[in-house]
Amino acid sequence: MTPSAAGTPVIRGTILAESIKPGASFDGHGMRVTSWARYEVTGTAEYQPPVWTAIEFEAPADNSDALATDLAEVLLLPGWYANWSSGTEATIVFPGRIFRYLRGDKAGREEAQEFGRQCGVPEPQLDWAD
Repeated sequence: MTPSAAGTPVIRGTILAESIKPGASFDGHGMRVTSWARYEVTGTAEYQPPVWTAIEFEAPADNSDALATDLAEVLLLPGWYANWSSGTEATIVFPGRIFRYLRGDKAGREEAQEFGRQCGVPEPQLDWAD
């Protein structure tokens, strides 16, 4: 696990504000926003806006399961996901489906990417960092 400055294991990842259902809310499970950024995106799918808001965060690693469960319920279809990693594990959350695999596990990554394709995620967006 990746430790925080205080030495507590944490997860670090990204959620796109545009990927959350309008009107949805969820408990951040101890999330701490580390940065926000707005940027123009090229190669978006028809359903995606051309400007995205990336919310970089960290959270206690013990809260990863609860955060994933909550996000799986509030992410939009088609083609959105959120992701984070610990020192050892990658977590990819799609609407209704959660993938976890050891960082560097090609088969686990490919399984999550294939599911993303089935959900309509454009190929260039299946490039998360483990």
